[in-house]
Amino acid sequence: MVQYQRSQLSLQKGFIVTNANCSTTGLVIPLAALEKAFGPIDTCIVTTMQAISGAGYPGVPSFDIFDNIVPHIGGEEEKIEWEAAKILGGISEDGKSFDLRASAPLNVSASCNRVPVLEGHTECVSVRFAKRPPPSVEDVIKALRVFSCEAQQVGCPSAPKEVIFVHEEVDRPQPRLDRDYQKGAGVNVGRIRPCPVLDIKFVVLSNNVAIGAATSSIINAEYAVLTGVVSH
Repeated sequence: MVQYQRSQLSLQKGFIVTNANCSTTGLVIPLAALEKAFGPIDTCIVTTMQAISGAGYPGVPSFDIFDNIVPHIGGEEEKIEWEAAKILGGISEDGKSFDLRASAPLNVSASCNRVPVLEGHTECVSVRFAKRPPPSVEDVIKALRVFSCEAQQVGCPSAPKEVIFVHEEVDRPQPRLDRDYQKGAGVNVGRIRPCPVLDIKFVVLSNNVAIGAATSSIINAEYAVLTGVVSH
């Protein structure tokens, strides 16, 4: 996509890269791990509980969020539903667009809520796998724990040691306890269990101001240098 972007913007060098939506980032990391191990996911239902810092400055008015949950974040649900397929998909044959999982559609239904937490987006996720029978809970836990990413493999200094930390406690992850683990560069997953409607359900916590924002930008730059996309 870099060469095509340069041609469209009349650039001789460099390129523009943007981060995904912060909630999408937290979601697609465990989804990518599961798809790598077990093949395509065809259905994902996610309900988010998003921190107030995700609204940016000046943020949500205090009287709106104190002792309250706001069950709507403008445009957020549409972003998650579209971006998940974009990120987990590939590039079109001509290199000019994303294929949005055309060959193996991913149906995502998102419900987004703003909650009175300072940092850390929590997401309750249920997934169904295209291949039958689906993996067991034990297999899912193993796949999440061993997952590695390209940022680790090429040696990005800001990449986490563990892309996904799997909690065994029944009441974790929690924003206040877990959002700063690994300086917020990885994601936390817990409560992995069978889903009576789909196949597997679990809870994801990601630091929306770290891996959901600033840390991702730094890793993007580190990755571009280490892979020779840009020189320094």
